[in-house]
Amino acid sequence: MREWWIHVGLICVPLAAVYLHIPPPQLSASLQKWHSAGKVFTFRGSQIFYRDSYGALGSSDVVLLLHGFPTSSFDWNKIWDPLLQRFHRVIAMDFLGFGFSDKPRPHRYSIFEQASMVEALVSHLGLSSHRLNLVSHDYGDTVALELLYRSDQNRTGHLKLNSLCLSNGGIFPETHHPRLLQTLLKDSSFLAPILTRLTNYLLFHEGILQYINQRLKHRERWVGALTSTMVPLHMIYGPLDPVNPHPQFIRLYQQLVHRSTVTILDKHISHYPQLEDPTGFLNAYFNFIHSF
Repeated sequence: MREWWIHVGLICVPLAAVYLHIPPPQLSASLQKWHSAGKVFTFRGSQIFYRDSYGALGSSDVVLLLHGFPTSSFDWNKIWDPLLQRFHRVIAMDFLGFGFSDKPRPHRYSIFEQASMVEALVSHLGLSSHRLNLVSHDYGDTVALELLYRSDQNRTGHLKLNSLCLSNGGIFPETHHPRLLQTLLKDSSFLAPILTRLTNYLLFHEGILQYINQRLKHRERWVGALTSTMVPLHMIYGPLDPVNPHPQFIRLYQQLVHRSTVTILDKHISHYPQLEDPTGFLNAYFNFIHSF
């Protein structure tokens, strides 16, 4: 019941803000710093924001971070500096329609386009022949699975993957439980066009939220890639996640993905483990990276 009232509030706030002509909030100092440290590149006419930092000397390892919905690369800010102590380069981007990247409208957003954008960034950075370590979360998990599929199928322009670490993503449609607000928007209810026009953030655009439907349509392609790949796999999971609930989600993952190792974090960790428990997340990830 409490969740229902929370979502009513989330719907009413942007409507009231538009009605009262309230401007969007100013960026925090930490977000301003994140933005100023980034760059942009052009993908199919749109400007894509990314961060590319150099870290550990004597290492050639590169890690590429894929954020979730409806946020941005800033999700990785709490583990950025520790990753730089282990990796030669740490890279993250804001997907098209998210964060500091362009948000074209009208536009039909898709997982396939986001995956192509990641490939384009890797090429832009001169890393097409480099073996990359992918870390993903939520929406980024599905983008990572498309990249994994292309890599294993040896598609033109595919990434060369050294490892893949997933976290709290709706990999399986049958165990994915979108929140009320997501469902209302996904199903193109009367609220979807209202929020699409009125919210300042544009992240509730119906086209973006169709990724829920895309996961159902392309389940065989993406889950098939996950279950058949020889790329080292790991799952970091916050068990209090209401979107991918415990124990149904992790049981199905372990049942289907036999070659993957799994870390289940403390019972109070929910959908954003890299923010809620950065130390636990890093310990799990470094243990995985050092295991092969």
